[in-house]
Amino acid sequence: VTGGEATWWDTRHVLTGSADNSCRLWDCETGKQLALVKTSSAVRTCGFDFGGNIIMFSTDKQMGYQCFVSFFDLRDPSQIENNEPYMKIPCSDSKITSAVWGPLGEFIIAGHESGELNQFSAKSGEQLSNIKEHTKQINDIQTSRDMTMFITASKDNTAKLFDCTTLEHLKTFRTERPVNSAALSPIFDHVVLGGGQEAMDVTTTSTRIGKFEARFFHLAFEEEFGRVKGHFGPINSVAFHPDGKSYSSGGEDGYVRIHYFDPQYFEFEFEA
Repeated sequence: VTGGEATWWDTRHVLTGSADNSCRLWDCETGKQLALVKTSSAVRTCGFDFGGNIIMFSTDKQMGYQCFVSFFDLRDPSQIENNEPYMKIPCSDSKITSAVWGPLGEFIIAGHESGELNQFSAKSGEQLSNIKEHTKQINDIQTSRDMTMFITASKDNTAKLFDCTTLEHLKTFRTERPVNSAALSPIFDHVVLGGGQEAMDVTTTSTRIGKFEARFFHLAFEEEFGRVKGHFGPINSVAFHPDGKSYSSGGEDGYVRIHYFDPQYFEFEFEA
């Protein structure tokens, strides 16, 4: 399941996409399903725009179906009822593996299996820009709190920081293993990375916990300053709490771990 959520300060609805060939809208408080969109292939990414009125999701290239990004306006119920998005963009070259909305909902930023990044206009569907800084698949994209920057996590063992509007490559954070997820702290110049190895390779190697650490880097200096152990398998997803005082990680071991930072973390000053 891949998920996107409404603006974090007032989350009423959650959007999920799944390999069961559907994208679903839910009420957060009650868990009631509000809308269902059936698709021809697995839903890989999904998300709300800045205002929470427009949703986008991408579907996988599989079983003769190509990858598409679909856009629905929730203010027009007929679009969901008739399964007719106001726009559908085909992506025939390389399937989308991660995507987020850009600032003000004007475009989406999509990461591909090939390592490419591009922007698609949410109005016209045209490709606004395209770059290739990663050599392998982009597993995750997360934006900064002010939506000016975003960070990518890639199978090429790196996470990279980009400008949301220009796609200018700003920083690189290097590791020895595939990076599955990366997140930006909302209060400090800190980045957390999670990864480890391919899920299919996990059983063939030792279960030494040390491999599966969350790794903290300084945003400006691109240097690692801390690691947190705990998971017995690769970390698939990391996220900071909106107040920056904790973070959570979800692992292949079936656990979601919520970590609260100790007082030293808030007093820590990085020495370059």
